[in-house]
Amino acid sequence: MNLIKVLFITAGLTLTANAAKAQQKIGSVNTDDIFANLSEVKTVSSTIESFTKSKQTEIEKLIGEYQTKLKTAQDKEKTMTEANKEAVTKELMAAQTDLDALGKKIEGARGQAAKEISAKQAELFTPIQQKVHGAISAVAKEKGISYVFDTATQGANNLVYTDGSEDITTLVKTKLGATATASKPASKK
Repeated sequence: MNLIKVLFITAGLTLTANAAKAQQKIGSVNTDDIFANLSEVKTVSSTIESFTKSKQTEIEKLIGEYQTKLKTAQDKEKTMTEANKEAVTKELMAAQTDLDALGKKIEGARGQAAKEISAKQAELFTPIQQKVHGAISAVAKEKGISYVFDTATQGANNLVYTDGSEDITTLVKTKLGATATASKPASKK
């Protein structure tokens, strides 16, 4: 008798768990659309663009210096004669050393600029990403949605087919104050 009760209770719990699972709501959100409509993103993008241009200007200055020194060395080489060969060769060797050092400085500046730009992007975009994630969580809780998949990118952690899910992109944009509309995402597969 007890075994039958245990089987019925187990079956009842399994059915209840499956029924509860079947009732979980799934939603989708397009974070590309949200970010495209946030004024903070436009401001940060402009800041990053200005920062990048300033780093590029610094590098271009070094490249200009390199080109000037190279032209000077090439012009000096044209003046070489048998009489001044030794002196000119010495000057050209010194110029080559300077050019090599300047070339390394340019490469170092490029690498440093890339690191600084990446750090600036992380510094400025991370708070916005956290704000968007918080809004997505809040809207999902308000709507009783258990799972929200990002339709902006396809990958291992995203749902490719979202037929029947509730798209909360507009609600998240409204919560964040981004009311403009971007183009509709590509058709769902």
